[in-house]
Amino acid sequence: MEKKMRDLEDELFPSTPGKVKIERAHAMNRQFHRCFASTSTMFLWALFLIALTASYLSFQSFVDTSSKYFTASWGGLHWERQVRASAIPRRPNGFSVLVTGAAGFVGSHVSIALRKRGDGVLGLDNFNSYYDPSLKKARKTLLASHGVFVVEGDVNDARLLAKLLDIVPFSHVMHLAAQAGVRYAIENPNSYVHSNIAGLVTLLEACKAADPQPAIVWASSSSVYGLNEKVPFSESDTTDRPASLYAATKKAGEEITHTYNHIYGLSITGLRFFTVYGPWGRPDMAYFSFTRNILQGKPITVYRGKDRVDLARDFTFIDDIVKGCVASLDTAEKSTGSGGKKRGPAQYRIYNLGNTSPVTVPTLVAILERHLKVKAKKNIIEMPGNGDVPFTHANISLARRELGYKPSTNLEAGLKKFVKWYLSYYGYGRTNAGKNLFAFRVAML
Repeated sequence: MEKKMRDLEDELFPSTPGKVKIERAHAMNRQFHRCFASTSTMFLWALFLIALTASYLSFQSFVDTSSKYFTASWGGLHWERQVRASAIPRRPNGFSVLVTGAAGFVGSHVSIALRKRGDGVLGLDNFNSYYDPSLKKARKTLLASHGVFVVEGDVNDARLLAKLLDIVPFSHVMHLAAQAGVRYAIENPNSYVHSNIAGLVTLLEACKAADPQPAIVWASSSSVYGLNEKVPFSESDTTDRPASLYAATKKAGEEITHTYNHIYGLSITGLRFFTVYGPWGRPDMAYFSFTRNILQGKPITVYRGKDRVDLARDFTFIDDIVKGCVASLDTAEKSTGSGGKKRGPAQYRIYNLGNTSPVTVPTLVAILERHLKVKAKKNIIEMPGNGDVPFTHANISLARRELGYKPSTNLEAGLKKFVKWYLSYYGYGRTNAGKNLFAFRVAML
């Protein structure tokens, strides 16, 4: 016990303190070297990790860039050959037409009509999801079967438009790409500004810089008449009271196109479509959704105006609209500018394309019931303030006189063709039937 106490005392109170100081100094020195060595190692590891991270990020950026380059929906020699081949006319003095919105309702019909008569047609469409993109993809497949190549891209892509206009000296541009629909503007207003205003300006900028400048025919809308109460609607009527954002963007488009016509010599024709319907139409349109709901046994909503007045529309069959579009191309004069500089006054026109025979919505429903052989379940309510107008009625005397436009399909006959297409396309009454191209080919005959 005493030995242990002495050992403890010697350890705590040594007889040679200097020696202990030296030993302590050596110990501290060793600890310092260990710490420094450890810190240096950590520092080197940190540098290594930073370098590794930087290399990874740099490599990832390269991969992303390469991926975008290799997976881009446009570009490359093969792509350019497809563009040129599609745009080459097959008839003497044929047109070479860039059709925007080519996979859309009107765009697909116009593209096929032009192709059938031997014009060169190149399509452009962004295949957005405003309504079922599979319908647009099916139209794209049909267009391909007619030799029409559709570029997947947006009219806001200035680089793409410049490339297309550089590869092909288009004689005409049929601009049908737009954000459609009146009510959807309440949910997504920015999409209308993006497509109908910014997209239009981007296209006009590309066309003004092209050499040669193409003549432009584009889709305005009967919606520009807004709250106008004078009927029928004429091109000379005032259009400064739009009832929806959609209408406002189309009215803005008319002012913008006039500006580019005046400053840059672009030949421009605006077409005010009146409620287009027919085979392979837009699913958001009333006649389309009514058909779907009636067949599925679901109720349909029928709006009424003030004082229980039925809403009425100047329904215009797709074939008649196509004839008006083609006639506009045929009568369009050449643009007078070159390289963005105007060399003389250029043609500027606006036409109504309608049927001139407004039909009430209840009458539309009754016709569908007859062709579908199914009674509709109707919910009749007062029209909300969502941008819809109570009626439309086109005065087409100007288009008749200058374009030879003469609509020939009434609503009864047109809906019969639509119902035939709808039942075939969606497979009603046939086993293992599905969405197929046969239905569209039949409708196009």
